[in-house]
Amino acid sequence: MTAAGRRVVVAMSGGVDSSVAAALLRRGGWQVIGVFMRLGTPPGIAGAAEAHDACSPRRGCCSARDAADARRVAEALDIPLYVLNFEDEFSRIIDRFAEEYNRGRTPNPCILCNNWLKFGRLAAYARAAGADCIATGHYARIGRDPDTDRPLLMRAADARKDQSYVLFGLPVNLLGQLILPVGDLTKDRVRAIALELSLSVHDKPDSQEICFVPDGDYAALLERRRPGTLRPGEIVDTAGRVIGTHQGHQRFTIGQRKGLRLAMGRPMYVVGIDAERNRVVLGERRDLLRTHLAADGANWLTGPAPAAGATFRCHARIRYNHTPAPAVARITGEQTFEVVFDEPQSAVTPGQAVVLYDGDVVLGGGWICR
Repeated sequence: MTAAGRRVVVAMSGGVDSSVAAALLRRGGWQVIGVFMRLGTPPGIAGAAEAHDACSPRRGCCSARDAADARRVAEALDIPLYVLNFEDEFSRIIDRFAEEYNRGRTPNPCILCNNWLKFGRLAAYARAAGADCIATGHYARIGRDPDTDRPLLMRAADARKDQSYVLFGLPVNLLGQLILPVGDLTKDRVRAIALELSLSVHDKPDSQEICFVPDGDYAALLERRRPGTLRPGEIVDTAGRVIGTHQGHQRFTIGQRKGLRLAMGRPMYVVGIDAERNRVVLGERRDLLRTHLAADGANWLTGPAPAAGATFRCHARIRYNHTPAPAVARITGEQTFEVVFDEPQSAVTPGQAVVLYDGDVVLGGGWICR
């Protein structure tokens, strides 16, 4: 990490992880430039700014309070901090979020934020600023292929905090310029370093909610963003029998058990969403199990995209908190692939990412489409 005089742009969110990342780089001799991404309050999200500033340990990132925290840390580290206005681009992410729910899918906007903003617009800013590298506070690591010396994205040393899943979409040509200073550390160690440096964010809670849905009511957001798209419809069982009604299929996701408002005498789960017919399908836990999935929008990080028809062993991760499971991947097209698991997996959800690993190395990933 030592590189006297070299310039690095650090994405500073006002949280402890990115703050310590900046501090470690500063200590290592880098010329650090901090950048805070201003996302604003896009149209259709009335009240979000106020909710962000509420004194809640579960608020999202990128609020006015987070900007103030980032500025205090930058002052303590004696580094410049610039605020970039990404409001227009962020509005695209929210539009995509609404479109995915209306299609009966469950989106992951944080991955799109990484792809489009942190490793898109931010990387462009870094180049314009003459920076040699960019850095973030993500828990992941950059390694090297022992045979080719190519840079590799790898899982974090602390498996409990590993964020490599949400980084699968970053451009492969950016790996050589990316630094992840906290990837070899535990969260406890990161907080200890922040305390040693007297950084005001050393005990700041982690953000956990989607930042533009700070109250967790994403259905209300969809209604504001796309009025009239949440319509009453039928709830059916796996045999197609009507067993209830709902107030919008967008209110449900695969694997959901709570909030169904049906007394069936046994645990029931959402096992399917038919957006065209505005139907929600309920079944038992075993009905959630799947051995296959198909994905599109593939991004490969270890070299050129595998040729169509190629197959390989891997471990596949189907959501952020999922333990990667043994599987075989088969390339079906230029940006598509299939995954067949050794053992059935529960709640394979269209709209979520599937990320493939070889040990700790991220091979690539895509978006589950069925």
